[in-house]
Amino acid sequence: MGSLKNEEKIEVIAQDSKDAILYVNGVRKVLPDGLAHLTLLEYLRDVGLTGTKLGCGEGGCGACTVMVSYFDQNSKKCVHQAINACLAPLYSVEGMHVITVEGLGNRRFGLHPVQESLARSHGSQCGFCTPGFVMSMYALLRSSKSPPTEEQIEESLAGNLCRCTGYRPILDAFRVFAKSNDLLYTSGSVSLQEPRDGEFVCPSTGKPCSCGSKTVGGKETIQQTNVCHSDYKPVSYNEIDGSSYTNKEIIFPPQLLMRKSSYLSLKGSGGIEWHRPLLLKHVLELKARYPDAKLVVGNTEVGIETRLKKIHYPVFVSVTHVPELNVLSVNDGGMEIGAAVRLSELQKFLKKIVEERPSYETSACKAIVEQIKWFAGTQIRNVASVGGNICTASPISDLNPLWMASGAKFQIIDCKGNIRTSLAESFFLGYRKVDLGINEILLSVFLPWTRRFEYVKEFKQAHRRDDDIALVNAGMRVYLEEKDQKWIVSDACIVYGGVAAISLSAVRTKDYLIRKAWNKELLQHSLEILRQDIVISEDAPGGMVEFRKSLTLSFFFKFFLWVSYQMDGQDFFNEPVPKSYLSAVESFHRPSVVGSQDFEIMKQGTAVGSPEVHLSARLQVTGEAEYTDDTPMPPGGLHAALILSKKPHARLLSIDDSGARSSPGFAGIFFAKDVPGDNTTGPVVADEEVFASEIVTCVGQIIGVVVADTHENAKLAASKVVIEYEVLPAILSIEDAVKSKSFHPDSYRSLSKGDVELCFQSDQCHKVIEGEVHIGGQEHFYLEPQSSFVWTMDGGNEVHMISSTQAPQKHQKYVSHVLGLPMSKVVCKIKRIGGGFGGKETRSALFAAVAAVPSYVLNRPVKLTLDRDIDMMVSGQRHSFLGKYKVGFTNEGKVLALDLEIYNNAGNSLDLSQAILERAMYHSDNVYEIPNVRVSGSVCFTNFPSNTAFRGFGGPQGMLVTENWIERIAMEVKKSPEDIREINFLSEGSILHYGQQIQDCTLHRLWDELKKSCNFLKARSEVEEFNRHNRWKKRGISMVPTKFGISFTTKFMNQAGALVQVYTDGTVLVTHGGVEMGQGLHTKVAQVAASAFEIPLSSVFISETSTDKVPNASPTAASASSDMYGAAVLDACKQIKARMEPIASRKKHTSFVELVNACYFERVDLSAHGFYIVPDIGFDWGTGKGHPFRYFTYGAAFAEVEIDTLTGDFHTRAVDVILDLGFSINPAIDVGQIEGAFVQGMGWVALEELKWGDEAHKWIPSGCLFTSGPGNYKIPSVNDVPFKFKVSLLKDAPNDKAIHSSKAVGEPPFFLASSVFFAIKDAIVSARAESGCHGWFPLDNPATPERIRMACTDDFTAPFAKSDFRPKLSV
Repeated sequence: MGSLKNEEKIEVIAQDSKDAILYVNGVRKVLPDGLAHLTLLEYLRDVGLTGTKLGCGEGGCGACTVMVSYFDQNSKKCVHQAINACLAPLYSVEGMHVITVEGLGNRRFGLHPVQESLARSHGSQCGFCTPGFVMSMYALLRSSKSPPTEEQIEESLAGNLCRCTGYRPILDAFRVFAKSNDLLYTSGSVSLQEPRDGEFVCPSTGKPCSCGSKTVGGKETIQQTNVCHSDYKPVSYNEIDGSSYTNKEIIFPPQLLMRKSSYLSLKGSGGIEWHRPLLLKHVLELKARYPDAKLVVGNTEVGIETRLKKIHYPVFVSVTHVPELNVLSVNDGGMEIGAAVRLSELQKFLKKIVEERPSYETSACKAIVEQIKWFAGTQIRNVASVGGNICTASPISDLNPLWMASGAKFQIIDCKGNIRTSLAESFFLGYRKVDLGINEILLSVFLPWTRRFEYVKEFKQAHRRDDDIALVNAGMRVYLEEKDQKWIVSDACIVYGGVAAISLSAVRTKDYLIRKAWNKELLQHSLEILRQDIVISEDAPGGMVEFRKSLTLSFFFKFFLWVSYQMDGQDFFNEPVPKSYLSAVESFHRPSVVGSQDFEIMKQGTAVGSPEVHLSARLQVTGEAEYTDDTPMPPGGLHAALILSKKPHARLLSIDDSGARSSPGFAGIFFAKDVPGDNTTGPVVADEEVFASEIVTCVGQIIGVVVADTHENAKLAASKVVIEYEVLPAILSIEDAVKSKSFHPDSYRSLSKGDVELCFQSDQCHKVIEGEVHIGGQEHFYLEPQSSFVWTMDGGNEVHMISSTQAPQKHQKYVSHVLGLPMSKVVCKIKRIGGGFGGKETRSALFAAVAAVPSYVLNRPVKLTLDRDIDMMVSGQRHSFLGKYKVGFTNEGKVLALDLEIYNNAGNSLDLSQAILERAMYHSDNVYEIPNVRVSGSVCFTNFPSNTAFRGFGGPQGMLVTENWIERIAMEVKKSPEDIREINFLSEGSILHYGQQIQDCTLHRLWDELKKSCNFLKARSEVEEFNRHNRWKKRGISMVPTKFGISFTTKFMNQAGALVQVYTDGTVLVTHGGVEMGQGLHTKVAQVAASAFEIPLSSVFISETSTDKVPNASPTAASASSDMYGAAVLDACKQIKARMEPIASRKKHTSFVELVNACYFERVDLSAHGFYIVPDIGFDWGTGKGHPFRYFTYGAAFAEVEIDTLTGDFHTRAVDVILDLGFSINPAIDVGQIEGAFVQGMGWVALEELKWGDEAHKWIPSGCLFTSGPGNYKIPSVNDVPFKFKVSLLKDAPNDKAIHSSKAVGEPPFFLASSVFFAIKDAIVSARAESGCHGWFPLDNPATPERIRMACTDDFTAPFAKSDFRPKLSV
């Protein structure tokens, strides 16, 4: 092809180009030169389209999903795809049409059917993730020729995370667009169906429901009992104009159809160049000119390198428009795949090939299709390229082992146009090194057809199935030929990923296999050779060495069985797969999620008791709902970035900030010496510095803050600060802390009842057991990162802020303290927050204080929004716990005595750790009557960032210890754990170990209803039957109860204030001290006000939470907000009603508006401040006795799981949850809270593992958090939702201790997810029995695939670990 003769050629092409343009929501935008450093997300948010959110910045959460459309020149069709705007370089979408959530519909002109369905189905809680879900679904509908299947809908959402809802209502909302409903959305008209007269609209989904209802009339209550199953019907989606959408759908701009793509050559800050050539020869010319240029297609890997790894690439060459690199062609020998072909395109093409060609030719194609299915999320697959994945040469690439095993060949071209071929097997040279010269690029991949009796199979095990990187993966191929009535291996290739620095071929195993007969002897010898062939060193990065080694054997065993199964029935093939072994080879087909909700509606007044939709739902689904970071920056506004410690414990010797000061856009840098007021803070004890002054006590401790004109410039300046440390010894686990007696001062606590020692020594105790429970921590992973926006007024006389916090009063207090201002001059406001779960109760105040210092000193607005990795590293998590128990019991399993020591890992400051330990101690009996109890606890000081509140606040950890020893007793006395639970239940009048008496106990009723609902005995016999017939898959079930105490355990916090204002048009404005974070607090409070005044809910508005309206508010936490703020609002409403009564009694008005006006003319005060204190509570730690809780919320859950014993993968087949919530104020919102808490709890017990640089993880730098983003930390995804998910609320159980007979819901259901954990353990028990292991074994949470697999001890784990092996856990 020749080299570039003169450099003018490229310049000429560049001059031919017209303006770089982009259409956004139908509007033409000209992209100026100089923006090559920007992502599409940054651009969209800069132009005011803030519906697209920044959740993680690494393509892992889907909050930034938008749809891009372009005209494909090959197919001559418009292509519509969902992509991650946070990774897409701005210029990569040049010439395309971008549709954001704002382009679909809005509250003023009408919602799009997708938005309307999601809002009505209660599919949006905090709302931060909602626009991403809407856009993923919208892109699927726009790209489908016919309505998608339910499976396709679930697959399209794999790249979207939600922390609030538990996904079920989202799936229900989108299911109406599936094929089964015959909704021809994409054929030009939206089939709309109004509910027929008298047709029941399900309150849970807002759709017509065929499950029927029975209504019992009464004077003041309407009771509706309904169970909504999976019969979904499309419904009219818009109250404004339901049929107007098809006409308004934004079309692909005709101007783009006529526009020819042009060569782009553009620049960005930092000297970045962006080239987009249109021909291969131009790519080669650019490569010759810039040998180090980065070739990009989707930027999915390079984006991570530049953002997270801070690698600077000066020249980018986008090869998306080069026809020669986008080839997909077929010939007699195989298929050619261009290096720039996107993975989703390849997947579609391969599926077509599999249908068209003989089955035996496409074994490799099928394996690749299957592997791509689990490769990242839809948004990544839509842009990531085949060549990019190959050339990145990641040791855990999912596809590289398959290219190698399949015998693929790579076509490589140099700058002069010379082409050579390299075998995939020899292409990978070392860690991220490939056989490409500096003047070469990958042109295409040639994948040969497989021959008859040639089989290729893919394997992968990750922490989570959807959108996760592999722990170990593999590609395996074998070619069998029949010789002398035996099937002989003629050729083979076994390749593993995740076991070395490159995808590794098991060469010795391959050599052994060739010319051997395919039989059990071959299997046995191969496994022995594999152990020597694949060696993982003890300190290998990634850890989990024993697990990864065992997976190499498990995968080969599965491959052997799979090939044998394929060969079954061939002449002379004598290795049939035993029936009980088939479960190892059958591919798992996940059914669609079916949810059902069962509750009664106890209507009180106009709104209380009604299953109303979240008041902000319609704003959230349209992207109009505003969050802290959406606040527009005023002129002169600055962005802040933190300067953080890189050592877990060290003395600061020197700080050199000269590099930061000369950085572009720099506006100021601040350290401890610059704090105007006091540098020490803390919610309970002032033991934490805002900026570390002399000593740092954890990695991620704040040392200083930089402010600059942009967020990126602030981060760049912060990275240039050089700090010199003197390293000091660090304490990095609870065990270390206990050994070193490293406890926070005065943190020891104890509670007792009866005489434990006497009981242990008496004849009553037939058995005594002792043990330890290790409980892992959990990241909050609220979708909206920590964010504060601070500005001054009147020249700095006042400070105002908008913050993402659960505790505005703490922000007000911290900022006034740090600036030396009175609290009356500091105002904190919150409209809503994108999830909190406790993580924004105290820790967020520190970030507000940090941002306030530069804002106050410079007298300029400052915004501090943390990147996800920084947020996770510095803001603290759920406490890990260590529990040491000693339990005495009878032969029947009746518990007589409990002696328990518990420790929690507080980190480097006390924060709320004391109260969290105390709640764990209160809950360490769960629901059991224990005559003799001694519980003691201590708060450990460690060199980690301070841990903090998280849903449950220590309660779940205390109860998990209890359920562990309950399970162990069951094993000791050979009974079922459910029997042990039942015989130990406490009952009405029981006195707890802290002196509180049980009243209104509904536990027995709940338990019996759950047993009936899940048909427990039948479920048990079905599980046993399944386990008898399946060796390598096992099922398990469990039923777990809970009792959760409602109140802040610190007495003074149990108070609430509210301000209610009635206007002359009859509308009501309510302000209260609570924060809306998705839990529906504002909706419930508005319902209380609406019912109090007997007006429609639409007449009540709650704007924001603000410290200048309601002072001294307690944090929105402890599940008690609806109780407290509902009661405070009711108090204010009653005051106003009492003032109105004299005029109302004249009965001269016909409406509330008339009454209000009559009162106004009579000069009646129509505004009132309401107040509520929780009565009859208090606890004295001196005596260890008291009444810490107002009441208890009871619940129980059943779970059934299926585990793959060879890999540790698991599915939750069924979950049945029942809770006593009294008379629910809003049953739909309460059901949403239960489902969300349960799925979040599943994350804690089975998926989410925090890995810190400690003794257990020496491959991580000391004190650093490895799992600091969605790439390594996995919360549950759509694929983790139980197949059958039933939620019931106990009927006819009013609670006279809270407003309108309701009960608190936020935290109580969380622990019920432990039913999944114990069901997993039940399945493991069955697997261990197959290997002759019948005794007790420890299983720590989270029960990740590693822990499940290694507990299922068998021949494949035996070479690497004993049957009591306990994988390492950061505790």
